[in-house]
Amino acid sequence: MNWTSFLTLIQNRHLLTAIASMVVAQILKVLFDRWRTGDWQKALLFSTGSMPSSHSALVVSVMASIGVYEGFDTAIFALSVVLAMVVMHDAAGIRRAAGQQAEAINFLFSKLESQGIQLDIKLKELLGHRPIEVIAGAILGLIVMILGYIIFPI
Repeated sequence: MNWTSFLTLIQNRHLLTAIASMVVAQILKVLFDRWRTGDWQKALLFSTGSMPSSHSALVVSVMASIGVYEGFDTAIFALSVVLAMVVMHDAAGIRRAAGQQAEAINFLFSKLESQGIQLDIKLKELLGHRPIEVIAGAILGLIVMILGYIIFPI
């Protein structure tokens, strides 16, 4: 990739909006958790799950950005809507179910360990989102896109 391509890439409104939404969501996860628990969990900056969904913020912001800048009647907008629906369904459905299964397995492992069987495994439980976390991420993505549009109009 040459410098011209790189500069074009980092000036892409859709990409910048999506990345900004994801970064804001990850920072908010840390702040919401601090408010809720009183502890700083900096690891949440790079984790999945929790409030708000950064995946939802990312896909909704890029979807809205494509709609505003490219048109709501374009094929790329339709594709971005479908992508957003799949990602949000996955976050609230499949990944959440996987996290609940991991929680149940970890509980079973703890029972085995209490009986003297040593296991060196603990599955990650915070994988998906509750529906409210997905909705909050989607709203956040929309807000970040609108702010980007206001600050950097066409």
